[in-house]
Amino acid sequence: MATPTLQGKTLFITGASRGIGLAIGLRAARNGANVAIAAKTAEINAKLPGTIYTAAKEIEEAGGSALPITVDVRDEAAVRNALDETARRFGGIDIVVNNASAISPTDSQATDMKRFDLMHQINARGTFMVSKFAAPYLFKAENPHILMLSPPLDMKEKWFAGHTAYSMAKFGMSLVVLGLAGEFRKQGVAVNALWPRTTIATAAVKNLLGGDALVRASRTPEILADAAYLIFNKPAREFTGRFLIDDTFLAENGVTEFDHYRVDPTQDLAVDFCVPEDSLAPAPLARLHG
Repeated sequence: MATPTLQGKTLFITGASRGIGLAIGLRAARNGANVAIAAKTAEINAKLPGTIYTAAKEIEEAGGSALPITVDVRDEAAVRNALDETARRFGGIDIVVNNASAISPTDSQATDMKRFDLMHQINARGTFMVSKFAAPYLFKAENPHILMLSPPLDMKEKWFAGHTAYSMAKFGMSLVVLGLAGEFRKQGVAVNALWPRTTIATAAVKNLLGGDALVRASRTPEILADAAYLIFNKPAREFTGRFLIDDTFLAENGVTEFDHYRVDPTQDLAVDFCVPEDSLAPAPLARLHG
């Protein structure tokens, strides 16, 4: 059986200057992929690590070819131009990762409409638009994939109460998966969603959700990167319309060790929101103490 490879494949990843998007790009780069880093951060920000240029340097040091592009996924012209530039540079586009996301887990009374609009424009609308304009390139690719970093469509009140605006925007990304998986099935483009069972150690988790304590109770972005790598190597015509939980999917593909993804092995892992109750973890989330 041939070893899975992304050698020579081109990935277009939104929000790839740091965190999960960068981790997915680095995993592909180690296999010789081309990575377009489509993100907003072009200048150093004291609160947020990484820019499109530092990410590009990491991609190239990992063995891939990088194209840093300043892109606001709310801007139609910027998205079109970035996709065109990526295809010109690398000869096409094989994989699109919709990772860019805005989060504000506030209740209705604490959510101002400007923030509501921002989340919907980036999460739902941005995901739809990037996928829409990438599609003509993907139709020409050998094994094309679109991947959303978005949750399973588990429509329970508890996933919305307390942060309705954010949940609507994030579930909007998953609705794009549901629709485009069906729309693009005849063209052989796989459209899937990937979601972490636990919180992931990113700047958003640290700055907006729980600080250092939640970071220590999280897994690293590499768990999603490893899962994404396996998804991209699945046959697109057969593997589409799936809503995958990272560790379950990895376990189904032969992974048995998960401890190395823990930020702090002494801490119990914090379960992410929107993980369905019937989704059983393949590895313990709690640690024995004492």
